[in-house]
Parts: sequence; C-alpha cells; structure tokens
Amino acid sequence: MTLQQLKYAVCTAECKSMNKAASKLFISQPSLSGTIRDLEEEIGMKIFSRSNRGITITPEGEDFLGYARQILQQYQLMEEKFIEKKKPKQKFSVSMQHYTFAVQAFIEMAKDFGMDDFEFAVHETKTHEVIENVRNQKSEIGILYLNDFNRQVMGKIFQENAVEFTELFDCGIYVFLWKGNPLAQKELIEFEDLKDYPCLSFEQGDENSFYFAEEVFSTYDYKQIIKTDDRATILNLMIGLNGYTLCSGIICNDLNGNEYAAVPLHTDEKMHIGYIKKKGMPLSRLGERYISELRKFEKNIL
Repeated sequence: MTLQQLKYAVCTAECKSMNKAASKLFISQPSLSGTIRDLEEEIGMKIFSRSNRGITITPEGEDFLGYARQILQQYQLMEEKFIEKKKPKQKFSVSMQHYTFAVQAFIEMAKDFGMDDFEFAVHETKTHEVIENVRNQKSEIGILYLNDFNRQVMGKIFQENAVEFTELFDCGIYVFLWKGNPLAQKELIEFEDLKDYPCLSFEQGDENSFYFAEEVFSTYDYKQIIKTDDRATILNLMIGLNGYTLCSGIICNDLNGNEYAAVPLHTDEKMHIGYIKKKGMPLSRLGERYISELRKFEKNIL
C-alpha cells in the first residue's frame, strides 16, 4: 500500500467519479482504475461499487477512507514541517445538530487558541451527516442527543459506524419561541396549547427518520408543521408566523439575540446531550478543549 494509492482513493471518493478524479490527478482513467483495483486486491475488500451509473463508496470503503485521510493529513503536516520548513496548521472540525450553545463553545475555543496556527471547521447539519462526518474523520467530534425513544436505534447506528457516544448533560424539554408569541407569557406549556401554532422542525433530507429527528416527540401528530434546514430561517418563522420548536432550553442570547424565550413543556421526557467520536481514537488537544467549553453550558440549563 502506497501513499499514492491512498491519495488516488481519497480523490476518487471526493470527486465521486473516476473520470473527474483522473482529470484532477492528471492521469488516465484506466491508470486510475487499475491503481484502485490493485489497492482493493491488496486490502481484500471493495472500496467502491461500480455500475453503469458511476461509483458509490461501500460501507467498508468509508471506514478505510477515514483512515486514509488521516494518514495523508499527517504526511502533509510532516512534509510542510520537515521539507518545506513551514509551520503546519493543526486542524479541528466538529459537526453538530442545530445547537446554538455548541456553536458558542466552538467560538470560545477558537478565540482562545487563535486563528493563525489552526484551521477550524464547523458543520451545523443533519443528524445522519453528523454521524457520517465523524465516521469518515471529516469531523473529530459530533454533537447530538439521545432520549428514551431513539436511544436503542441510535446506539445500533453508532455501533455500525464505529463511533461511541459520551453524555455531557441531560435537560428537560422546552418550547423555544418568539417573546411576542402569546405562549411566551406562560410558566408551563401543555401540548394542547401548541395546536394553534406551527411547529418548526429541521428537515433531515433523504435519510429522514423519526429516530434522526432533532426534536423530541417526532411521532406526535402536529396540527401544523413547517420543515426547514436553516436555523436563521426558523428564527424568522418564529417571528413571522408565531412558530415554535422544541429544544433543550440552553439559550445563547449572544448569538440568537434577546427576542426569544424558552418555556418548559409539561412532560417528563429528557434530552441527553452528548458527543460522538471515532471508536478507539483519543481526543486531540483541541477536541478536549472544545468538550471542556461544552461542559460549561450545563450551568445554563433552565
């Protein structure tokens, strides 16, 4: 197995096409196909499934490519430091469901370490992409929640993707809404109170599943529901349509502003918020610091 083979495999995965990857690598398509085939024979598994419609990455291939990317990144750091004599930038990436506090923790970590010596990435995205990004090492850490409803299924998905979940804290369920909404004046909200207002939910795309929903009570038969994939849009809909969403109650006014409120929902349900990482891989120094910043938000739980 050579670095060139790993580079070719990763490039093919990124391009999702043998022809496009060959063009990017300045080699012929048959030469690339032969190199990938030799690599697959050496490791004893298929990295890509081939068909008339193109290529797709196999589950085993996703796992292999995660390690390949890590090796190539380490090689690049060594090359920059010892050959090009450049001071390499350390990289850190996190993927998350749509949690403002997780973004705020990222901001605090980035400010503390500074931007000159580090290359940061943050992906606020769909649940299945959070898991996928950690599995293939696009992100070191993924932030999401478990509850009684999704725990068993999500645990199986974690196991299949070789990631492990660590709980940070648990919290009750709150109705997050605009302060101008009549319900914002209540001390406790019942489900019956919500029927005349649109429920705002994050779209999960092609991988949609009740178990992947970012909001608890995903199977509840809401009278009105609007799906979106953008946190800023949800905030606008709260004001424009008096919509609401269900959340952890951990509020970050620094990012969301002071126009919104979180009112307890009458339920015994709990959200267990935590992080996932690649199984067996220790956290980096940046990862440990990010988790430390996240833990500080436990005191913000209402």
